[in-house]
Amino acid sequence: MITKRIIPCLDVRDGRVVKGVNFEGLRDVSSPVKLAEFYSSCGADELVFYEITASSDGRKLFTDILTETASKVFIPLTVGGGINSVSDFDRVLKCGADKVSVNSGAIRNPSLVGEAAKLYGDQCVVLSVDIKRVNGVFHVFAKGGREDTGMEAIEWIKRCVAGGAGEIVVNCIDTRGVKKGFDLEMLKAVCDAVSVPVIASGGAGNIQDFITLFQTLPGVDAGLAASIFHFGEVKISDLKEEMRRAGIPAR
Repeated sequence: MITKRIIPCLDVRDGRVVKGVNFEGLRDVSSPVKLAEFYSSCGADELVFYEITASSDGRKLFTDILTETASKVFIPLTVGGGINSVSDFDRVLKCGADKVSVNSGAIRNPSLVGEAAKLYGDQCVVLSVDIKRVNGVFHVFAKGGREDTGMEAIEWIKRCVAGGAGEIVVNCIDTRGVKKGFDLEMLKAVCDAVSVPVIASGGAGNIQDFITLFQTLPGVDAGLAASIFHFGEVKISDLKEEMRRAGIPAR
């Protein structure tokens, strides 16, 4: 079994980290720079920043915060939100991001994944997919999980991997924020379909949820969570110790 990664996720709006349930009911958490420094020092393997600000002023603030964070944090940073073009890739990479996560931008322009992969390499292009069941079928959702695209998720993921996506973040809308465990059925379907790294997101409520994830689906490379880390419900050091006790390799 390959070493598993633990990745906190920071949703940033107007210069602050926020957290909601099923993409709704956002509440303020902390300064992204302070939170990133904290995670970097306490054992997180990577960090994910999602920009959820719509205004141009908010975007400028996010750019400044990202640059400051990248200068102080020495673990890989993946940045997403508002990535609609190759120039957006260039913008966040120049701020210090190591990888760029694309979601709705790829839905609007499927060639974006391939264009970015050719310029920056597959390892830089992370496909983030918001997935929800619709009549028993996995559908891709856009606009922060609010709009059903009608696309079947597994075929969409396979298409993007063929085009150059080097990593997949599976955002399970059905379980996101409710802390009752990862969506193992959905994650298995993705792992069975592609050979690139798969990151599980949505549903973690305690340490056992991560243990169950990695033991049940050894093909999953990483577990991503937000509120349980932000609010101290799970300490990353405790999580990694329990992973080691369960025979799951942790960094």
